[in-house]
Amino acid sequence: MPMIVKHDGRRESFDERKLRGSFERALHKRPVDSATIDEVMAGIQKRLRAVADREIPSRRIGEWVMAELKRIDQVGYVRFASVYRRFEDVKEFREEVEQLERDLPILEGKQLSLLGEQDPSGKRG
Repeated sequence: MPMIVKHDGRRESFDERKLRGSFERALHKRPVDSATIDEVMAGIQKRLRAVADREIPSRRIGEWVMAELKRIDQVGYVRFASVYRRFEDVKEFREEVEQLERDLPILEGKQLSLLGEQDPSGKRG
């Protein structure tokens, strides 16, 4: 595994517990099972092993985590993004949610709308 280069220049070994913790915090009380978390973690670890360089910026791993969260749970994605991107105010939060809704199709009842509009069954989110 390559060494992880933090934003302040520190280098550290990859820590699977930190990666799992990121997913678990973002997905706390969300309908995502541990098998799904295991699957996406395995995918990220595979990508890390495939990196030809001896070092990789932590930012790249954070982007991979965001991409996986966007795919498996939109609320978890926004939670992670708000911390990861250090949102300063509600405007930044709203812009991220609006961008997410433009980027992703409605997932046919698997996830309720982030802004509380009605889902296809007519229930409020």
